Amino acid sequence: MAPRRKKIYEGKAKILYEGTEPGTLIQYFKDDATAFNAQKKATIEGKGVLNNRLSEFFMTGLTNIGVPNHFIRRINMREQLVRQVEIIPLEVIVRNFAAGSIAKRLGMEEGTPLPRPIVEYSFKNDELGDPFVSEEYIIAFGWASQQDLDDIVSLALRVNDFLSGVFFGAGIKLIDFKIEVGRIWDGDFMRLVVADEISPDSCRLWDVKTGQKLDKDVFRRDLGNLTDAYTEVARRLGLMPANTTNLTKPTLIN
Repeated sequence: MAPRRKKIYEGKAKILYEGTEPGTLIQYFKDDATAFNAQKKATIEGKGVLNNRLSEFFMTGLTNIGVPNHFIRRINMREQLVRQVEIIPLEVIVRNFAAGSIAKRLGMEEGTPLPRPIVEYSFKNDELGDPFVSEEYIIAFGWASQQDLDDIVSLALRVNDFLSGVFFGAGIKLIDFKIEVGRIWDGDFMRLVVADEISPDSCRLWDVKTGQKLDKDVFRRDLGNLTDAYTEVARRLGLMPANTTNLTKPTLIN
């Protein structure tokens, strides 16, 4: 990393630095893994490298189908240049199958198909444990307008269609995922864009045939080696050599 760069923000999995051009940031992917609101922590060698490359792959794919996002380009193995956006303080969750909290809340068996994709919101606040919030809360507290929410749902469902297809083609079922959305201004005109990252850190991914988990639940539930799981996702998507054997030090295809 270049010395004396101005750090803008540090989260659980990434650091944001001042960008090289006006209106940009450098997003650095760490090897840190957290679960249960950071109560469980570990350093997973190679995770940041994999997530950087995977997020580049998905954001580029979204750009190609006209879904606006903050990604500009990957700089190196751990960093990418992104547009600076005003983050709406929500995690936008899209669920295709019951898993995690919705399965617990509604007493559903994990893996049960939902009648249609369900979009939920949680308030981004680590101290409060990112509590679920309704549209009524979001509008009342001024986090987003009704028009913003309509646009966010449209964005989230387009991302869902894209990711579901890409993953299914690789033999992976997209159970659910979360994204963040930010505002970008062009003069007086504001538009919403997908921000943060899209990676196995932010998706639940199961093997279509076996149900094997290929996401952060491997870490949450002590189901094996997290880097191996993420490496398998990258391999199936064609981002790694098919005969990869050294999974702790991933060799990615440019």
